[in-house]
Amino acid sequence: MRLKLAPLALCLLVACSGAPEAPPAAVAPAPPTDDGARRIEADVAFLADDLLEGRAAGTRGYDLAARYVASRYRAIGLAPAGDDGSYFQKVPLLEARRVREGAAFTVQREDGDLSFVFQDEFLPGLNFNAGSHVVNAPLVFVGQAVHAPELGHDDFEGVDLRGKVAVYFSGAPATFGNTQRAFHSSGLQKMGQLASRGAVGAIGLGNPVDEAKYPWARGARNWQMPGMRLVDAEGRPVDAWPELKATASLGVDGARKLLAGAPMPVDEIFERREKGELESFDLPGRVTLAGATELKRVDSVNVVARLAGSDPVLAGEHIAYSAHLDHIGIGAEVDGDGIYNGAFDNALGIAVMLQAATELQADATKPRRSALFVAVTAEERGLLGADYFAKFPTVPRESLVANINMDMPVFLTDVTDVVPIGIEHSTLEADVQAAAAQLGVGLTPDPKPEEVVFVRSDQYAFVRQGIPAVYLDAGIKARNPDVDALALYEDFLTGHYHQPSDETDLSIHYPSAAMLARLNAEIGRRVGNADARPAWKEGDFFGKTFGGQ
Repeated sequence: MRLKLAPLALCLLVACSGAPEAPPAAVAPAPPTDDGARRIEADVAFLADDLLEGRAAGTRGYDLAARYVASRYRAIGLAPAGDDGSYFQKVPLLEARRVREGAAFTVQREDGDLSFVFQDEFLPGLNFNAGSHVVNAPLVFVGQAVHAPELGHDDFEGVDLRGKVAVYFSGAPATFGNTQRAFHSSGLQKMGQLASRGAVGAIGLGNPVDEAKYPWARGARNWQMPGMRLVDAEGRPVDAWPELKATASLGVDGARKLLAGAPMPVDEIFERREKGELESFDLPGRVTLAGATELKRVDSVNVVARLAGSDPVLAGEHIAYSAHLDHIGIGAEVDGDGIYNGAFDNALGIAVMLQAATELQADATKPRRSALFVAVTAEERGLLGADYFAKFPTVPRESLVANINMDMPVFLTDVTDVVPIGIEHSTLEADVQAAAAQLGVGLTPDPKPEEVVFVRSDQYAFVRQGIPAVYLDAGIKARNPDVDALALYEDFLTGHYHQPSDETDLSIHYPSAAMLARLNAEIGRRVGNADARPAWKEGDFFGKTFGGQ
């Protein structure tokens, strides 16, 4: 494990214990905007250093990163926009950790009992409502746990879930359009559906397609990493579904074992999942799920700054730029390294946001609307920092007009394009297209819509509050025609995503990252100077679902 300290590190070490409480001292001014690539590289070098221990929310390493970002805000010339005149907005969290001892997953059947092996085959879910749990109940398979009446699809039709444990696959049917597929793939949607129908537990199943991309063993070895939930004003965990008294997940081998008693061959079930043709059915026997969870209250912070708009009236409206500052911290060692630095995910996204802020601040005439820059916490634990800010912003809630998010832009080569996620849902599409045309940047449709990234990053927290949002991802068209940028991205996902190897020694192409910063800044100018605030397109699914259409 390497230790390459940025010059600011020694200053930050003096005051890094506990959550940040006051704005840090200023650092040297940011370089000119034409030096954006080098500034981005310097920011990534610090944020992805071993010193920060993977920047997990609620840890010393994250607090160091938060102080660094606040220092950069001040150096750029942005005003504090957090709590009590600081750059920091406190985010109350409940942390949960699995306990191996006592964890059990067994199925009692007439033809013999099944026992599943902790970590190799199953992991108990984190219980945010109780320190221990035991559930014994019948099993029912409910496809992908999707209720989509607008598409004539209901995995729960004819199913009685009361007092039972639901067994389901992730995702949504492949027959759905991309928008509905993204919405119905959300874990929030699934758990809410199960809880409302009287289920007492839930078991998520692995499948061969996902196993090939994200092997169960790779994720399961980090079973000791915590999960988190927001805490409400009464101290209760948010989105914790106390009705679901026990949850668990199975890898593909465990899924085969559990589904062996199904009324059709297991391979046919997997094939039906890929075709979007699953059917619900009872599974034989009763399952016993047991486990224990260590619970602890922790606080983290969003880091928030403001660039005031130039119009006396429209300056009261805000465009919120966002990028998550956290990564997943210290975990299981891989090749002797246990620090998950997150250089691409999301040190680079934060650095791009800082450079976009630098370019907007450098404008002689600022956009008419104000801009917020929000480095959010606990994205890796479920978009929690963004969810908290979108619900409880540090500016008037009604003043938020748009969100521009930056997350894990995997620039591994010189590209000529970006992939705009979510532009089709709102009038932001015209702003993105015009900004890209002005800068000569290509726009390429999402090459992997099945990954449903629109609901998997911080922009979705804003969307759920009715705020139009866009997320620009790294492009896939290399300037060199002999380079396959999409293949490089896929190699990153299979080999480095959420691994200790997501480090600065990967071939990060910083000029492409600077291009993305310029584009995000130009989008902000256009939205900031427009007479009308962005709006959902007429009849848009997210506009109807969340935007009050």
